Amino acid sequence: MILLVDDRPENLLPLKKILELHRFSVDTAESGEEALKKVLKADYSVIVLDVQMPGMDGFEVANAIAGFSRARDTSILFLSAVNTDKKFITKGYTSGGIDYLTKPVDPDILVLKVKTFHKLYEQQQELRATQASLRKEVEVRKKAQEELAERMQELQAVLSSLPQMAFTVAPDGRIEYVNEHWYQYASDTSTFPNSHPDDHLCHDWEQALGNGVEFTREVRLKALNTDNYRYHLLRVIPIQQQGTLVRWIGTFTDIHPQKQAAELLEQQVRLRTNELLTKNEELERINQELQQFTWVVSHDLKEPLRKIQLLSDIVKVKYLSTNPEAAAYLDRSIQSSARMSDLIKDLLAYSQLSVHEPFQATNLNTLLADLLQDFDELIYQKQAILTIDELPVIDIIPTRIRQVFQNLLSNALKFSKPDVPPTINISAERVASKTIDSPPSPTGDYCRIIIRDNGIGFDEKFLNRIFIIFQRLHHRTHYEGTGIGLAIAKKNMDKHNGLISAQSRENEGASFILVLPVRQAGALLPN
Repeated sequence: MILLVDDRPENLLPLKKILELHRFSVDTAESGEEALKKVLKADYSVIVLDVQMPGMDGFEVANAIAGFSRARDTSILFLSAVNTDKKFITKGYTSGGIDYLTKPVDPDILVLKVKTFHKLYEQQQELRATQASLRKEVEVRKKAQEELAERMQELQAVLSSLPQMAFTVAPDGRIEYVNEHWYQYASDTSTFPNSHPDDHLCHDWEQALGNGVEFTREVRLKALNTDNYRYHLLRVIPIQQQGTLVRWIGTFTDIHPQKQAAELLEQQVRLRTNELLTKNEELERINQELQQFTWVVSHDLKEPLRKIQLLSDIVKVKYLSTNPEAAAYLDRSIQSSARMSDLIKDLLAYSQLSVHEPFQATNLNTLLADLLQDFDELIYQKQAILTIDELPVIDIIPTRIRQVFQNLLSNALKFSKPDVPPTINISAERVASKTIDSPPSPTGDYCRIIIRDNGIGFDEKFLNRIFIIFQRLHHRTHYEGTGIGLAIAKKNMDKHNGLISAQSRENEGASFILVLPVRQAGALLPN
């Protein structure tokens, strides 16, 4: 803003119009006193001041304005029609004026001078703003440097208290600080401690330094007092501020005891693994020998038993037809031989379950249809009613799952109620998970098969016993059997990575539940 000061309004008006035409904001004062009051309240870039005024003249006003801090950058342009002598011009400059014009004044000259002084004012204001900004920035940087120095002191205090070797590195790779543990492995800070030649520490560190990434690795350092190498874990982390790398902070942690313990453990694991491999080979050999032994023993036992049964029948027919008591004793001997023959057969089947056989995709409907032919006579004798839902195609070992169904169907027919025709239902559904009570899922990975009957059932408190070999819930005088059938079923289900369980109440029938994976790893495709 421009301030025009003149005691004559007819002088102020044309000057104001001229300056406003050049887009200056103009204020006026008709006395020196009024001008001083306005300078105290507003900032002016240029003051055009008349020299000859009643009261305070222009020189006195300029002297007074020079004492105002807010007007220190304001340019004063004297304008006079009377005091044109050199001494008055000199007085104008000494009283704080920047220029001195005499009337009549050329308007163009006045405008040019005002523009020049106004521009000078703006530049001074910008300069002061820049200086203020620089002072503020200097203060901020000084404060930041002080804070950084404090943090560095704190960091060095922390690093010096660590049990590890700790150090800091400048962005150019120069080591700035090390704690006292450093000197156990290095005599100075010009480079890293001596490491094992095979570790290539310096070369790898230079690559990490160039890439600006975290560097972590195990190294072997040579202790100065013993010349022995000890394992250390080196970790160097880049520290950045506002995206600029300012330093690296690193530590060498002594891991020699842990390394020795790990190596000892690895050695023990290797020894133990070799022992287990040897034991496994020995067990496999013993298992094969046991299978051969079982087969030979069962084969050798079966032949005498057949002869005993055959000869007993001949003796009974030829020589005891007239002696009922002796025939009864002989019948008991024949029955015992038959039970022993069944036991040998089941034992042989149980021992052969460990033999590896491939899985293959199998239609359970076809498998069951073939199996039921073996039960035709027994089903007819007991007038049993069987209902079988549609069963899926899943990956199984057919002979093994056939054994499972055979034992479960045999039990359902065997443990039926007297004078009550057995009713057996077989159903299947896809389920989500390998659990007995898993919810149904059309796309589940497992198949749940339930075999229900209306037989004599059993108390569920004996559930864990029924799948153990030779465990029986009923005496053999009431129900025939060897106590091996469900154990065979359980082992076959384990071989299929499946589950078998049961639900029952006494005299209310039983439900045997099978859960099998639909797909097995490495299963063969169907022919």
